[in-house]
Amino acid sequence: MSKESPVKFGTDGWRGVIADDFTFENVRVAAAAIANYVLTKEDPKKGVFVAYDTRFGSPAFAAAVAEVLAGAGIPVQLADRITPTPALSYAVKQLGAAGGVMITSSHNPAQWNGVKYKASYGGSGSPSIMADIESLLGKPLPSGSTAKIDLVNFVPPYVDAIQRFVDLDLIAKSGFRFAIDCMYGAGAGILAGIFSKIGVDYIEIRANPDPLFPGINPEPIEPHVRACQEIVVEKKCDAGLITDGDADRIGAADENGNFVDPHKIYSVILQWILERKDWPGGVTRAFNTTSMLDRIAARYGRKLYEHGIGFKYVCDLMLTEDILIGGEESGGIGIRRHLPERDGLLNALLIANVMAEEKKTLGQLVEWLQKEYGEHQYGRIDLHIPDALKNATIARAKAGVKEFAGMPVEKVETLDGIKFWLDNPEAKMKPNAAKTWLLLRASGTEPLLRIYSESCSKESVKKLLEAAREFAMTSGD
Repeated sequence: MSKESPVKFGTDGWRGVIADDFTFENVRVAAAAIANYVLTKEDPKKGVFVAYDTRFGSPAFAAAVAEVLAGAGIPVQLADRITPTPALSYAVKQLGAAGGVMITSSHNPAQWNGVKYKASYGGSGSPSIMADIESLLGKPLPSGSTAKIDLVNFVPPYVDAIQRFVDLDLIAKSGFRFAIDCMYGAGAGILAGIFSKIGVDYIEIRANPDPLFPGINPEPIEPHVRACQEIVVEKKCDAGLITDGDADRIGAADENGNFVDPHKIYSVILQWILERKDWPGGVTRAFNTTSMLDRIAARYGRKLYEHGIGFKYVCDLMLTEDILIGGEESGGIGIRRHLPERDGLLNALLIANVMAEEKKTLGQLVEWLQKEYGEHQYGRIDLHIPDALKNATIARAKAGVKEFAGMPVEKVETLDGIKFWLDNPEAKMKPNAAKTWLLLRASGTEPLLRIYSESCSKESVKKLLEAAREFAMTSGD
């Protein structure tokens, strides 16, 4: 491999722009490193499973990966159809494979694709595993006999598993109607198939595979979920369930067409699990995720673990601690007794289950949480700015800031980015309201600055995000 090769493994794999750096040549380089890892650190006889999503070229890239692995003497089971990422992870864990490779770039824009590695435990490769794979980039593969490639369908066993995880009879009797938005991704037909089987009324949109993801990024956040918001209102649904490009993330809309962000989804599911299921274990949340989770965990006497941003931290904790559930701001929520992995389709079914058992629409569930645990409102903006301006903003923030939007800074935390806790006069007028914070986090790989905020009102969040935007745009002056 040349020194200029763009192949670099991050949190759970490598991604790149199709036909720019994401080429067949580089995909084979990545596959060879994975093959060498399996040959040296795993039992290659257990084989590697390979699957793909709806992105441009994904089936062909998956076939190229399979050929490299098989050429190294590693048996391969290759998906014979579009497959959700959690379905691959489930197969790896349940069937005891040495590992899995998923061709996907998840929720990134259409021009991106990626190679993700799933470890034998059914989740993203740990940082140490990914470092080992990256260290093998460019190392030649040993010569020997070529192993077999078998075409398989990973989806049915996975669908059976997520159906067993919920009460389908209860969902069937609820009388609720759902909108399902597949965002042109790998989740198409799965929730619809389950609902059809049990007689639940639904309407499915954007279920045709389309590698262009016309008009959107396949990420279940605003503004990309507008079609679902509109169809919920038009068809008088009780909730909209939205999965991203590879169906490992979840978004939602309530019966009034309001976007229900992943923080509220996580809170709804957590509250229900702790109240109704009483499954053991702690709770994890990322540094940029709602503090409502802290309040729910405290009520039920559960230990809460705060960690860096990225599901790899959730997975690490699930492998080393007694963890029940973990999640992140971008809609990735995992339940350890299922998989140490994000699963948007399972979480969509869980939302339906919670609604059925509590006899509440999604909007009513969120309203109850806001009353019970205090009003928590959240917002995020992504600033695509030059690296020089991004870096200047972070440097200026580290140097010390006294206030944002007229709110004095009370304390600063730097676990992952720079988080300002603010003295918000409005919060003092609302009993049990969310504490106010603002987080600045620079991307390590893109000219991108993400700004997050949580407060006690939407107006307060908007003011803070705009104040932070102005702060960033003037940092280069």
